Amino acid sequence: MAIDKFSALWLSHSSISNYLKCPRLYYLHDVYKDPKTGHKLQITAPSLSLGTAIHEVLESLSVLPVEKRFDEPLLARFEHAWEKVSGRKGGFFSQDLEETTKQRGIDMLANVFNNPGPLKKLSVKIKEDLPHYFISETEGIILCGKIDWLEYLGESDSVHIIDFKTNRTKQENVDSLQLPIYLLLVMNTQKRTVTKASYWYLSLPDGMVETALPDPQQAHETIMKIAREIQLMRKLNKLTCKTGGCSHCEPYEKVLRGEAEFVGENNFRQDIYVIPNVRTDEDDSVIL
Repeated sequence: MAIDKFSALWLSHSSISNYLKCPRLYYLHDVYKDPKTGHKLQITAPSLSLGTAIHEVLESLSVLPVEKRFDEPLLARFEHAWEKVSGRKGGFFSQDLEETTKQRGIDMLANVFNNPGPLKKLSVKIKEDLPHYFISETEGIILCGKIDWLEYLGESDSVHIIDFKTNRTKQENVDSLQLPIYLLLVMNTQKRTVTKASYWYLSLPDGMVETALPDPQQAHETIMKIAREIQLMRKLNKLTCKTGGCSHCEPYEKVLRGEAEFVGENNFRQDIYVIPNVRTDEDDSVIL
């Protein structure tokens, strides 16, 4: 029997990635809600805040016609976005660190302005705020997620998936499930064929790197295998750390122990915390 959206298991690239790193991390970040606020938890860090601000700027362009995308300077958009992550709410414990991180963002957007690539071309905008579809309606599993940019390729009436990256160097993870998940989402939430996929390293002048498209059937089978495991572990209440405490889940354990600082709530109704001197997976790079 089919399950409705409200009782289905919703999975994204982020939540699946968290589960594969550590089931306890998945539980604390993607399942657990603070009983006092009813909100999920998010630990912020400087590079995550940078990624959030850059993403807001570029996402704001995707809803505009091509000829109007650069009417407002990118840096003006960035200043507005930066206000939301400035100071401790962005994980900045010193003015120097914030200024250095912000300058990275300014340099990145200057590079984008000088090398706009697909931003100056037609794009496809999926109407849903959060694109999603039932990857298995009978099992009640929904795949969801936002794709950074979909370039419209007029000659073939197809789309080009573009994933923004803030890495300082080109580092493609061939084992990542991100592109297979994005491919399935785009194939199932709009009508055009996907004929191309690229990573765009925003810090680099020659940052557009085309990558091979995954096989859709293999992608579906891989994601379903992991999704069924997550669904089963949730039912059995076995979302525990395999080592009894690892670098992935420990920061969130600190939040539960009261060892983190609450700095506010974000637009996704998550409670935001910061932890001094704790590295997170986003410290070196952010996927937008």
